[in-house]
This record gives sequence, C-alpha cells and structure tokens, in this order.
Amino acid sequence: MSGQASSHPRRAQTFVCATTSRASKTQARSRRTNLSPDEQQTQQPKATSAALLGYARVSKAEDQDTRPQIEVLEAANCRRIFEEKTSGGRWDRPELHRLLDRLGPGDVLVVWKLDRLSRSLKDLLLILDEVERAGAGFRSLTENIDSTTPSGRMMMHMLGSFAEFEREMVRERTQAGLRAARAQGRGGGRQPKLTPQQQAEVLAMLSSGRSAADIARLFRVHRTTISRIASNAKVREA
Repeated sequence: MSGQASSHPRRAQTFVCATTSRASKTQARSRRTNLSPDEQQTQQPKATSAALLGYARVSKAEDQDTRPQIEVLEAANCRRIFEEKTSGGRWDRPELHRLLDRLGPGDVLVVWKLDRLSRSLKDLLLILDEVERAGAGFRSLTENIDSTTPSGRMMMHMLGSFAEFEREMVRERTQAGLRAARAQGRGGGRQPKLTPQQQAEVLAMLSSGRSAADIARLFRVHRTTISRIASNAKVREA
C-alpha cells in the first residue's frame, strides 16, 4: 500500500509539470504572434500623412503684409506656407502653381479667406478643379468652407452652379448684342484695327511690292493684321 501511495503522487506531479510546460509554450507562441506585425502594421510607418499647405497673398497695389495671414495659417497647423504679392486676378502666379504642383492625395490647400486664392469666380473654380484632380481638399478659414466635409462639398457645388449661371448670362447678353447689331446692319465681333480706307491703302502698297512688315510698322499694327487683309482680298504679300 505504501508503495502504491508513493507512486501516485509522482504520476500526478509529472502530469502537472507537463500541463505547465504546454501552457508556457502556448503563451510564448501567443507573445510571438502579438509581437509579429501584420501587413498593415508593416506598411503604416511607411505611409506619409496628409499635409496642410497654406497660401497667403496680398496685391501689389495694397500696402499690406502677408504676416497676419501666415500667423492664422500656422495656427491652423499648416506644414508649409506659400506666399506672394500679386493681383488675385492674375493666373500666372508662380507660388500658387508651385503649391498646386506639390499637392498630393489627401493634402489640403488652406487659405485665410476665399478672395486670397482668387478674385475671379471662374479662376477660383479652375484652381479648385486642379485641387480635386490632385486628390486633395480645400479649406477657407474665414468662410468656414472645407471640401473634405459634406457641407463643404455642397458649398463647392453651389459655387459651380453660380459660375455656370454667370456663363449662361454672359452668353445670352452676347447673343442679344449680336442680334441687335445685325438688326442695325452692323456685323458682330471685334472692330477692325484699320478703316476700310486704310485697308485699301494697305492693298495698294502690297500690290506695289512693299513688304507686309514695312506696312505694319507704318500703320502701327501687327504684321498678322496686314496678312489677314491680304488674305481676305486674295492679294499675295511681297
């Protein structure tokens, strides 16, 4: 009996040790699994976060400084700010185009006020179209417009609708003006640079062998104007 009693604890002890060993291995594998990053964890450090890019502008005619705008844009956490002093009605703005070229998916173009980006609704929509094609967003701090939100996108659509309405109104006024001109016996379009008498003199000079360049300098017009007159009259230039 004593032998059986003594052998039973040993078997129990061995069983307990085996169970503990398997549990330890399971925990170790679990720790290794938790420490091994999955595919998203591996790619996340490589992903670049979206940037807030600010744009500050004052007109040359305005005795102003971009510093107040820059302070507001910095407070809005803009990573980089592009600034220039030029008219908002100009399309050829180097810093603006440098910013647009830098925009990438997820980035946001930020301005202090809408008219800092453009004073023309047509140009504004062209710029916003460039922003959208880059996969970026737009934010105007003063008007609280943010194209990354549903309400901001609705505002962008409203601006587009107003621009389309403006284009239709201009087209209708143009057509009405042309109809009125035709009713009065006048043709539409741009007025010729030279009067009929001057055009006759141009043709006479061309027929006499004078060069179109000399005639253009004489009448202070571009050479293409002389070429157009010659082409309409089917006269060969010298």
